[in-house]
Amino acid sequence: NIIPEVKQTLAKIKNFTNRVVDGQFKGYTGKAFTDVVNIGIGGSDLGPRMVVESLHYYKNHLNTHFISNIDGDHVTEVIKNLNPETTLFIIVSKTFTTQETLTNAETIKKWFLQSASENDIASNFVAVSTNLEKVKSFGIAEDNIFTMWNWVGGRYSLWSAVGLTISLAVGYENFDAFLNGAFSMDQHFKNTSFDKNIPITLALISIWYNNFFDTESEVVIPYTQYLEKLAPFLQQLSMESNGKSVDRNGEKITYQTGNILWGNTGTNVQHAFMQLVHQGTKIIPVDFIGFEESLYGNKDHHQKLMANFYAQAEALYAGKTLEEVHLDMKFKGDANKINQLLPFKVFEGNRPSNAILIKKLTPKNLGVLIAMYEHKTFVQGVIWNIYSFDQFGVELGKELANKFLIK
Repeated sequence: NIIPEVKQTLAKIKNFTNRVVDGQFKGYTGKAFTDVVNIGIGGSDLGPRMVVESLHYYKNHLNTHFISNIDGDHVTEVIKNLNPETTLFIIVSKTFTTQETLTNAETIKKWFLQSASENDIASNFVAVSTNLEKVKSFGIAEDNIFTMWNWVGGRYSLWSAVGLTISLAVGYENFDAFLNGAFSMDQHFKNTSFDKNIPITLALISIWYNNFFDTESEVVIPYTQYLEKLAPFLQQLSMESNGKSVDRNGEKITYQTGNILWGNTGTNVQHAFMQLVHQGTKIIPVDFIGFEESLYGNKDHHQKLMANFYAQAEALYAGKTLEEVHLDMKFKGDANKINQLLPFKVFEGNRPSNAILIKKLTPKNLGVLIAMYEHKTFVQGVIWNIYSFDQFGVELGKELANKFLIK
């Protein structure tokens, strides 16, 4: 029974969050924290970063930063304007051996020790990990270690202690609402019949186009700038889970599996890649995600935003025939010019898209949305008869990088 451990971890996250936000838990000089830096990569970065940016409207006074890439220039850019006295560092690594995360953590530790002592690490550093001994040898106090479990996969981990940065950024009440939203989708997925089950329906639609129309890729387009980081998060969720070429018996697969997933926010995409989606030679299924209400209540902007949301979906399915184009252009030039332009202005239509409409971007509704895509990914893996919870494909590159590092 894992529930008592989960509740214990959540209680610790709640207590720690409240103490940091209220200024009770202080840095090594006794000053309250102003900044939080999340150090992690993959699921230890993409999930928390996506949620924190998506829920920026709900943020408190703490400024949140993320360091993932082993690019030293980026690390320097993040920390150069930070005050070590008022910055809380969260090192997120299940094994506490991840090359990128540990390299970045050691670099930050050296920077920190330019103005602090080894003993001060216990005040300004916390960790999320299963490897307690390595965390303690880094200098982090045992009370500041948030445990996770080996059975929690990185790309599914933002609901665990990996979500500590989320809780600090938006407050524990909002983090709890986010978890409750995911739970409600879990219950929907578990208890709803197949014909009304949203994740199952999405998975079946995706497989239909991938395996029977050879679409290969699909696009996710949220019509809110808050969800700018949704596509990178879903890329890991989908492609790391289902980018497999052998089945559960180790046999070579003879059919298409993982989709290539990409996207960005509307209406920006309409001025970037939607030309390909509307008139390209490839059929590219789209998930449009829209919200009925804006957060700040600017009706003029939101009406125009949502008009484009609906227009893009209609343009994909309805298209524009040669006759319709000709009728539009009938009085806009001579006949020869019109006939030359006609083929370029035709939209074939009958191009697939899902319009996912949500009342408002709240922590709970974001939890619902993310859990929906998680369950969709799982269902695809079951139907394809592949393991969605491993990622052996990332190992060879790591081994070769170490070989080149030694050279």
